[in-house]
Amino acid sequence: SLKKYQSYFGNKEPLANVAHFWFQMGPNFDSDKELGEIRSSLPPEKRFDIKNREQKNYLGILDWLLFPILLLLLWFFMIRRMSRNMGGGAAGGGIFNVGKSQAKVFDKGSTPKVTFKDVAGLEEAKVEVMEIVDFLKNPKKYTALGGKIPKGALLVGPPGTGKTLLAKAVAGEADVPFFSISGSDFVEMFVGVGASRVRDLFKQAKEKAPCIVFIDEIDAVGRARSKNAGFSSNDERENTLNQLLTEMDGFGTNSGVIVLAATNRADILDKALMRAGRFDRQINVDLPELKEREEIFEVHLKNLKLAKDFDKTFLAKQTPGFSGADIANVCNEAALIAARRNKEYVDKQDFLDAVDRIVGGLEKRSKIITPQEKRTIAFHEAGHATVSWILPNANPLLKVTIIPRGKALGAAWYLPEERQITTTEQMMDEMAATMGGRAAEELVNGKISTGALSDLEKVTKQAYAMVSYFGMSKAVGNLSFYDSQDSGYNFSKPYSEKTAELIDKEAKALIDSAHDKALEILKQYRPQFTELAELLLSREVIFTEDLEKIFGPRAKEGNEELQPGESAGEKNE
Repeated sequence: SLKKYQSYFGNKEPLANVAHFWFQMGPNFDSDKELGEIRSSLPPEKRFDIKNREQKNYLGILDWLLFPILLLLLWFFMIRRMSRNMGGGAAGGGIFNVGKSQAKVFDKGSTPKVTFKDVAGLEEAKVEVMEIVDFLKNPKKYTALGGKIPKGALLVGPPGTGKTLLAKAVAGEADVPFFSISGSDFVEMFVGVGASRVRDLFKQAKEKAPCIVFIDEIDAVGRARSKNAGFSSNDERENTLNQLLTEMDGFGTNSGVIVLAATNRADILDKALMRAGRFDRQINVDLPELKEREEIFEVHLKNLKLAKDFDKTFLAKQTPGFSGADIANVCNEAALIAARRNKEYVDKQDFLDAVDRIVGGLEKRSKIITPQEKRTIAFHEAGHATVSWILPNANPLLKVTIIPRGKALGAAWYLPEERQITTTEQMMDEMAATMGGRAAEELVNGKISTGALSDLEKVTKQAYAMVSYFGMSKAVGNLSFYDSQDSGYNFSKPYSEKTAELIDKEAKALIDSAHDKALEILKQYRPQFTELAELLLSREVIFTEDLEKIFGPRAKEGNEELQPGESAGEKNE
């Protein structure tokens, strides 16, 4: 049927005995001009009719629009991604909100459920920050006497000591709006964003005053400005810092806005940021002492199933120099070890293994060690143990092992005393104990190995510190070349080449003296030293009790070293 073609011929069905032709041409084709001459040249009875029918090609229009539409969609997708990455927090998102503050806001009732009871230890630091909380709760108590609340407090201390936890406790106790932000959140890829975010942060804080603004890791934005404009300068960060200085104590007032900040690098902060009127108080959050470690253990042991008669004081004594974060890690690691061993309770041995795991690394019993290497390692560690046991000023030994852990093939654990100052005699005895391993290799094998690398590195640093930092060398004198600012941009030494040679000479003399002292002790106690090494070879791990059986009781600090076959009691008589 030809009905389906009638739309091309004026809605009339084409005749079956007549030829019909249909052409699809472009919009610029002129049918009368192109076909008119051919039509007029034919006889009248053979002439054909020419009918034009316009038809729009919507697919062609779509093809023309497809590429611009794809470009617009791609641009929209990129803008959404950028706004999602940069526009979080209080700004609510959006590429046009990039200059808004990124601080998290905790209003009354939505603050973190952390109180000062959850912060173990840190008694002095808690007293300082609790006073700020008390002022916010009872301002008339202080204003009646003419006192003013500190505008800011800076929490300073090593990593993991609880600075951020203390700030969370302030937020939980103060019952006022709390703004929390990291120092790195101020700086962005766009120029001027940092200063804009500082302005917006304090604008929000003023609207909700009285309130607390907490800036974590403030050294990211508060680093001291460079004196050399062409070297190591960062205009964007410095502009952000300038705006922060102005907001904290500028021409305007910020009554009711208290700034808390935390850093572990207070030495690199700008002096203008540290002055009174901005951070009125610097609160030192140091590593916990024995009693504080006991309190921290009590907090983290609450949720653990412990064996009966568990001694928390013993754990605190075994972890000198551990921060609060380290102690939390020890407790968690002990629970994992107990679960791995299918125990119902976490006992003392699990905690000791957890401390070893954190301090020394993963135990590697599968490491292939030749018998000769194992013997060398045993005598090396026995050398450390012997010298440290004999010298009264060295750190007391806790245990020795020749089981590989981490990168070490053997290790000796000491229990250093928590003292605030160290004498020359104490440092020399510690260096001698460190050199005991190298001296033992020389004495037993008649040759040295690479096993003493970490020992040599340690004594070298300590010797140079004694000479150039602590003034413990008569030749160099009471001089200290220690850079407390640690700017990192001093390319010249603060002393002459002659002094440098003298420092090298004195440091080498100290190390040689420590080495000779260790070698002399090992020769003097050769039988006991050999017995200890053989015991270590057979058992792989020895403890304080084993050394006491071989050498007798250890001499107390301040006494002279023991003589062979002499006990501490005889020496003290």
